[in-house]
Amino acid sequence: MNTTKSHRIALLFNANKSFDREIITGIGAYLGSRRSAWDLFLEEDFRLRLNGIEHWQGDGIIADFDDPAVAQALSRCRVPVVAVGGSYVDQANYPQGVPYVATDNYKLIKLARDHLIDVGLQRFALFSLPKAPEQRWAQEREHAFRSLAQEDQMEAEIFRGCETSASSWDDAVQGQIAWLRSLPKPVGIIAVTDARARQLLQACTIAGIAVPEQVALIGIDNDPMVRMLTRIPLSSVIQGAQEMGRTAAHLLDQMLHGGRLADTRIHVPPAGINVFASSQHQPLKHPHVMRAQHFIRQYACQGIKTDQVAEYVGVSRSSLETYFRQELGCSVHDAILHFKLEAAKAGVEDGARSIADVALDCGFTSPQYMHLVFKRELGCTPRAYRERVLGTSEAQLACA
Repeated sequence: MNTTKSHRIALLFNANKSFDREIITGIGAYLGSRRSAWDLFLEEDFRLRLNGIEHWQGDGIIADFDDPAVAQALSRCRVPVVAVGGSYVDQANYPQGVPYVATDNYKLIKLARDHLIDVGLQRFALFSLPKAPEQRWAQEREHAFRSLAQEDQMEAEIFRGCETSASSWDDAVQGQIAWLRSLPKPVGIIAVTDARARQLLQACTIAGIAVPEQVALIGIDNDPMVRMLTRIPLSSVIQGAQEMGRTAAHLLDQMLHGGRLADTRIHVPPAGINVFASSQHQPLKHPHVMRAQHFIRQYACQGIKTDQVAEYVGVSRSSLETYFRQELGCSVHDAILHFKLEAAKAGVEDGARSIADVALDCGFTSPQYMHLVFKRELGCTPRAYRERVLGTSEAQLACA
C-alpha cells in the first residue's frame, strides 16, 4: 500500500526557452528517481504567468528568478519556494530568504573562450543582448567576458545590438553586419545564447564572411531547435540546466519535509561543449581554400560536387584540388563528405528523427550510403552511433 503523501507543486518557467525546458527535464528526472509524489502545476502552453499566483493553494514552488517580477510576486509567498537563475558577482543581487540554484555565468563564458583559444584564436568578442531587467544574466556574462579580457590585458569587444522583431529585423541584421566587418579577423565570437548565435551566423552568410575561417562562433544553451535552423552546425556550451532542475527539486523536497534552507546558494557549472563546424577554426593561408570551405559549409548537405565548388571559387578543379592537398591534406570531395558526416552525426543524435530523414537532409544519395560512410569513418552504423550517444546520456542521467 502506497502511503506517500502527494504534494501540489507549481513550476513557474517559460518552456519556450531551452534553458527552462532543461530545468523542467531535470525536475522530472529527480521525481522519476525518487518516491516523491508531486502533482505539478504548469500553464497548458508552458508559459510563465503570475496573475493570481499569490492566491495559489499548494505546497511548494520552483520558479525562474531571472525575471525580477517573479521574485517580487513570490516575495510574500507562504509556501516553500526554490529559486533558479543566473549567478551574480554582486551578492546583493541574489534573492533573500530562499534557496537559490544558479548557472555559473563566469564558467560558461570561460569554457567558451577556452575552446576558442584551443582552436588557435587570439582575438575575441561577445555578442550580447540589450540591457533589460529580465536579462540581467546577459550582463553577468558580459562582466565575465570583461574580467577574462582584463586578465589577459586585452580590450573587451562587446556588441549588444538591438532586440529583433519583424519591424526591426533589417536594421538588426545590418547592425550585426557592420559590427562583424569592423572586427579584426580572424576572431572568435561568443554569443550569450544560441538564438543570438543563430542570428550572427545568418549575418555572416549575408555579408559573405567565412565561418569559421574568419569568424568562429559559439553559443550557449545547446538548443537542438536552433541547431536545426542553421546552415552551419552551431557549437554551443551545454549549461548544467538538468542538474540545476534535479538540485532544485531535491532542495524543495527537503523543505517539504521540514528542512530549513533559506539563503542556500548552489552554483552549477556547465556540462561541457558540443563542438560543431561553426567554431572549428583552422588557420588557412590560401584564400581559395578559405572561400571553398565557406561554400562547402553552407551547401554540402545540398549535394554539391567538386566542380561546383571550383566554379564558386573561380579556379579550375585541378588547381583547387592542389590547394586543398597543400592546406588540408585532403581532396575537395573529402572535405564535402566530412562536413556531411558532421551534420549527419548531429542529426542522428536527435532521437526524434529517422535515419532515412537524416540521410536525405544531409545530402547522402541513400540511407545505405550514409550507413557505409558511418561504418568506414566511425566504425559503427548510424543506429549504433545513436544508441551509443543516447545510451551514454541516459546512463549519466541515471547516475546523477
